[in-house]
Amino acid sequence: MPRITVNNLHKDFKIYDRPQDRLWEILLRKPRHRIYHVLSDISFAVPDGKSLGIIGVNGAGKSTLLKLLVGTLQPTSGDIAIQGQVAALLELGAGFHPEFTGRRNIYLNASLLGVPDENIAELENDIIEFSELDYFIDRPVKTYSSGMFVRLAFSIATMVRPDILVIDEALSVGDMAFQRKCVERMNQFRAEQKTMVFCSHSMFHIQELCDTAIWIDKGKIREIGDSDKVVGHYEDFCNSKKSYNSIREDIPEELEEQKQDSADDSEPAVQDCRINSLSVKDSDGNLIDELEPLTSVTMEMEVEVLKDGIEGNFGFAFMKSSEEPHASFLTTEIDNVEKGPFHKGDIFTVSLTVHHFAMRVGEYYVLGGLADKSGLLWYETKFSKQLSIKPNKGVGPIIMDSDWSVTRKQV
Repeated sequence: MPRITVNNLHKDFKIYDRPQDRLWEILLRKPRHRIYHVLSDISFAVPDGKSLGIIGVNGAGKSTLLKLLVGTLQPTSGDIAIQGQVAALLELGAGFHPEFTGRRNIYLNASLLGVPDENIAELENDIIEFSELDYFIDRPVKTYSSGMFVRLAFSIATMVRPDILVIDEALSVGDMAFQRKCVERMNQFRAEQKTMVFCSHSMFHIQELCDTAIWIDKGKIREIGDSDKVVGHYEDFCNSKKSYNSIREDIPEELEEQKQDSADDSEPAVQDCRINSLSVKDSDGNLIDELEPLTSVTMEMEVEVLKDGIEGNFGFAFMKSSEEPHASFLTTEIDNVEKGPFHKGDIFTVSLTVHHFAMRVGEYYVLGGLADKSGLLWYETKFSKQLSIKPNKGVGPIIMDSDWSVTRKQV
């Protein structure tokens, strides 16, 4: 039975040009507003124990959908059925009293989630320890930074062990160390067969944490399916679209009018070429997400040429994350590899095999890239799913293929 079921969901907002128009509308009983359709005909289901990612550009309606799921907004029409306890991490400060200390807000927030006081007392120390707010826990939360807010809110939401966890893009304000803790906690949440709905602009996290994904575009579902597939199509869209109708971040997206200008109807910019798919395989040609050190690994990307006369270079990199430098980067600039010219419609596979893979332990991503003839202009890049390197005895990030010899000197 699905934990979350949404059928034919619609959400509209009334837009008033002036605040006093609300009063005039009541007094004169004549409409003085315009209707803004935030969400239209949204239907999906999330099975028990599965995770759903929600992606889309700013203003698409993602945050509104999450607020409808947790009950802070009510739909204009349609049905939402939720089975089980829900904990939500939405906008900063939601569910907190600014004058209360962090410790008092633990009790307040957990009580709002339906946790009895005696159970909160048992969880209190664990929440404080996970949030790393030891010194600040007895200070008013109005003195907290946005990162401290998220630490406390995430710690409470996940420590009470709800059946369904709903998270908006709140993790983006945390530092890298705490983000890593949050991802580990979310993976643990998934391992316990709990249900999660996660909205993010980080395609890494959507692919890694979510089984399925929904792409929301202008208030409607543009695509729903396997997270890898949907993220790939969304990335292609973002890479090829000429311009976006950016919505000011200081205005709540559900109250901003859909901007309609000439850019809306313009055709997407034509790319020179694109990456249709990226895969990582073992020496037998099997798709993998885990690798033994000092074995062979093959990276492949399918490339489609969209213009005639394209000459280019190809590259693969190993990276810890999108923010960190490449651990290793291999390109065709120094190798004797076919580089074109290619013609519009050509589809080919670029393959690179690394023998005796030297990374000793860790989690990496493979980045595939297409560059122009000079190697300076990159047409497109694409990330793989996370590749885990099995631990190997030794110290340091790499291990070298070597042979030991001990020879006793004859006397």
